[in-house]
Amino acid sequence: MRELRTVVCVKVVPKPEAVRVDPGTRLLDRSNARAEINPPDMNALETALALKELHSGRVDIVSMGPPYFEPYLRVGLAMGADHIYLLSDRAFAGADTLATTYTLAQGIRKIGAFDLVLCGEESSDGATGQVPPGLAEWLQVAQLTLLSEVEVDLASNTARGRRQLKGGYEILEVPLPCVVSVKTACNEPRFMDYGIKSWAFAEGRVTVWNAADLQADPECIGLAGSPTIVSELAEAPFRERRRQFLQGTPEETARQLVDLLKEKLSA
Repeated sequence: MRELRTVVCVKVVPKPEAVRVDPGTRLLDRSNARAEINPPDMNALETALALKELHSGRVDIVSMGPPYFEPYLRVGLAMGADHIYLLSDRAFAGADTLATTYTLAQGIRKIGAFDLVLCGEESSDGATGQVPPGLAEWLQVAQLTLLSEVEVDLASNTARGRRQLKGGYEILEVPLPCVVSVKTACNEPRFMDYGIKSWAFAEGRVTVWNAADLQADPECIGLAGSPTIVSELAEAPFRERRRQFLQGTPEETARQLVDLLKEKLSA
């Protein structure tokens, strides 16, 4: 019986309160930032693991970043993933979404045949949402994006998804293999399985590939492969906010509020 082969793209991101931009390079400065797995990618991983329980098969994680990402990614192993592929090379630094998706696609091809590539809808640091469609283009496969539910039918070789719309939803279906992105909070990611935690954080089960391993075109990776230019940076001005409490009956506080608004508008 055929089994499902899934690759989940996982990004390690700085925690939102720790995000800083280097004014010199105009790139994110992660040097002193606490990190975590991108929350939407946790939803993608949970989707992959749930599908694995239904169809058997394997779930591999692919990520691009420095070696210190490894302990964060091993959380995925403790949740039930089978293997981690970390794409790590100084040449990958400074990549925009075009160079990132090229590099990830090279890694996915090297992993081997797949049915699904699952992604979160966007990253919490970049928030572009461009990686899933970019991967679909590099891999030349169909895509389903922003799904709240995902189903796979191996007999008909199709993936089906539900996408919420304003006032309703739509059901979409594409042939396998395909790239799928899921909405943030579309499910509740499982906790680590403490029965396999020691296995997950032991040596092995992580493969590190550099640019040479991926046979990556030097002109398509890192800054060289990134046409995006940040032309200017500006800090949002601090605006002092004041609170004022109104007391009295509902009628009295309503009149006070109207008087305050009139005063502000006439100032």
